[in-house]
Amino acid sequence: MNMHMPIDAVTVEIIHNALGSVVDESFLALMKSAFSQNIKERRDHSTALADTKGRLVVQAKDSLPIHLGSMMGLMEVLLKRVPLEEMREGDLFVANDPFEAGGTHLPDLNVAMPVFDKGRVVGFVCNIAHHADFGGMTPGLMGGGMTEIYQEGLRVPLVRLYSAGHLNRDIYDLILLNTRVPEERRGDLNAQIAAARLGARRFAEVIGRYGSGTLEAAFGEIIRRTEIRMRHAIGQLPDGIYRFRDVMDDDGCGNRSLPIEVKVTIAGDRLHVDFSGTAAQTAGNINCTPSATLSAISYTIKALLDPEVANNQGVLDVCEWSAPAGSLVNAVFPASVANRAHTCQRIIDALIGALAEAVPDKAVGAGNGANTTAVFTGIDPATGRRYIYFETLGGGFGGRSTHDGKDGVQVHITNTSNLPVEAIEMDYPLRVIEYGLVQDSGGAGTYRGGLAIRRVLSPIGHTCTFSGSGERFDSRPWGIFGGQDGRSGRFMRFEPDGSETELPSKPAGVDFGPGQAIAIETPGAGGYGAPAGRDPALIARDRASGKFSDAFIARCYG
Repeated sequence: MNMHMPIDAVTVEIIHNALGSVVDESFLALMKSAFSQNIKERRDHSTALADTKGRLVVQAKDSLPIHLGSMMGLMEVLLKRVPLEEMREGDLFVANDPFEAGGTHLPDLNVAMPVFDKGRVVGFVCNIAHHADFGGMTPGLMGGGMTEIYQEGLRVPLVRLYSAGHLNRDIYDLILLNTRVPEERRGDLNAQIAAARLGARRFAEVIGRYGSGTLEAAFGEIIRRTEIRMRHAIGQLPDGIYRFRDVMDDDGCGNRSLPIEVKVTIAGDRLHVDFSGTAAQTAGNINCTPSATLSAISYTIKALLDPEVANNQGVLDVCEWSAPAGSLVNAVFPASVANRAHTCQRIIDALIGALAEAVPDKAVGAGNGANTTAVFTGIDPATGRRYIYFETLGGGFGGRSTHDGKDGVQVHITNTSNLPVEAIEMDYPLRVIEYGLVQDSGGAGTYRGGLAIRRVLSPIGHTCTFSGSGERFDSRPWGIFGGQDGRSGRFMRFEPDGSETELPSKPAGVDFGPGQAIAIETPGAGGYGAPAGRDPALIARDRASGKFSDAFIARCYG
């Protein structure tokens, strides 16, 4: 069938679901074969399929929105540098660099593998996984104090890790040599390779069943229909200009209260986001490359306007935006970008704040607005080997127009899980002293904001080092339509005598040993609607649950 010939809706839907099964199976394969807790338990990875134009066709349902821009950024670079006719069956490309290979930060290693039919490339299987360490000046790559991309880890340009099915051993060894825990990195990288190969086999089976021409016609229809739905949703909004301003707490290098300003212009079925007035790119590692910013915008527009629509190129195509080059949301080389997820979360908050007037029933109070990061590293006294425990912890989700915000969850663009206590204590010489929700941390409202998480850890039989990165530690997650703000987060160090020290929001290289402990408290979330409108039955439930104290309830609800 000619790829430009019409294709009926039933066939499109069947093929769309078949391709969804391919990426979902690939996602599970990567998760189940990975070595690190960050992937096998927290699921900090994504899988997708792209066509020969580099367009996203389908993404696994459990993929992370923040990975979307990275995978498509890699495809853009790949197709510019390697002609389709020069690709061979068994080729597998890898890259991570934010400035040369379309990535967003160095721990996320991108993989793309072409899939062939009768010697011709039909599409690509893609996956991305966050590696808990990838070299750099700080274990885990996410602590504060880094000021340029060179300090953040090994930069991998677009390279063939496999050429026609043969491993390029020099590249493989070079990657592993530059990581602190090479055995774990080898396991995670091999899991990515295996997942790509599985995805390619399954993709080839779909091609064999329907033919490459039908598949290519379906790709275009899947994307076209998504764009039509998105533009229809935009067209239902009142035309106008909507503005909002939020701030980043700090960049970890002494620069504070960095503004993010958005102006959203809606005209008919078109929407444009302008970031003029946003802070210039900064010394610390909270800068965003364009691919990260696009991920944040596309997530927000989809979530607010049509959350059930398929996530593909059609969503990306309706997200028109502009930002000054060299700004916090459009950073240029050699900006430090490791903690770009913090800024992505703030972009989302700002966009929701701007569009709240247009979609009051869909807008939510500010969530925890962070990607609260904790990295513990040391030498395991039982094995004599280095370990790196990396985690980003969830917090509160904002109050909604009809429901309270969720407690202790990842919000918006980071869709990972919180690591179970058992997984931490089985794999690392650390004891979890405390793990629970933070009382009174959700903002009051007609519908309250979600609660923050508190985790306290202590090393067993050795001294280890803690690095972290937090946001909404100064600014609080704001409430909406009269809802109150949620509580901000903090890092603490406890001493054997019971004394405590509050740490900076982006600490690096904090040593502590047996008898000491580090506490991580993530931010809560803002409420929705005035507290006076809250149902007394919900207030009684808050009191009975112990999530809110009597003093909080008396102060906020009277």
